[in-house]
Amino acid sequence: MSERDRDPEPPLWEQWAAERARLPAGERLQKVLAATGWGSRRACEELIAAGRVTVNGEVAQLGRRVDAEHDLIEVDGVPVGVKPGLVYYLLNKPTGVVTTAKDTHDRPTVVELVPNEPRVFPVGRLDIDTEGLLLLTNDGDLAHRIAHPSHGMEKEYLAHVRGRVSPGELRRLREGVELEDGVTAPAEVSQPTPGVLRITIHEGRNRQVRRMCEAVGHPVLRLVRTRIGPISDRSLRPGDWRELSPGERKALTQAAAEPTRRYDRRS
Repeated sequence: MSERDRDPEPPLWEQWAAERARLPAGERLQKVLAATGWGSRRACEELIAAGRVTVNGEVAQLGRRVDAEHDLIEVDGVPVGVKPGLVYYLLNKPTGVVTTAKDTHDRPTVVELVPNEPRVFPVGRLDIDTEGLLLLTNDGDLAHRIAHPSHGMEKEYLAHVRGRVSPGELRRLREGVELEDGVTAPAEVSQPTPGVLRITIHEGRNRQVRRMCEAVGHPVLRLVRTRIGPISDRSLRPGDWRELSPGERKALTQAAAEPTRRYDRRS
């Protein structure tokens, strides 16, 4: 059979779902952990032996068998996503697209840019005139933890603003500026080139970055989200999407379970 005649390989999310669906009740715990991105089976065995893995609240022993669909499995207190059928998409949202599942004004939506099945929803939102990285998933638990203010998930933006921002104005942005809904929390702000700001916030106020820049006299001309917690991708083009890797899902799950933390900007 030629390469052309072979059936195309199913999408990665279908492979993950099929793999998870094949995990029967009584599967070895280290195999389940390895299948969900926690490392090789040997590495997962070491996690279990170190007492870092719990099943339904109890410290697991090496050789423990679990029901991947119904047991609550945690590593260092972080739930392990092993439920069948969960998908995680990373989309580079272009301008002119609304962050919703359906729009009453018939504008294009972000869910139209990813597969129709299974049904997913955006995690948080980007304004119609803001572009950049956006997560979409059908994992409601993880989405809630990412979006909830108590977890303070970092979000990084590149803001092209009008004029060069002075050192004093940069300091105001870092320390907090007065908006109509209160003073903003401290942020990480730098100016790589004149008129371009790199801003990292962990709040989720409506149009926050735009309003911060306007408050110091530099309206935003273009705004791009470049990172969500540990997730970034400089190669993803506007309008394109991809599935998160097991390693990315693991990192995102861990980040969503922890207080505000900083990530390596070099990735």
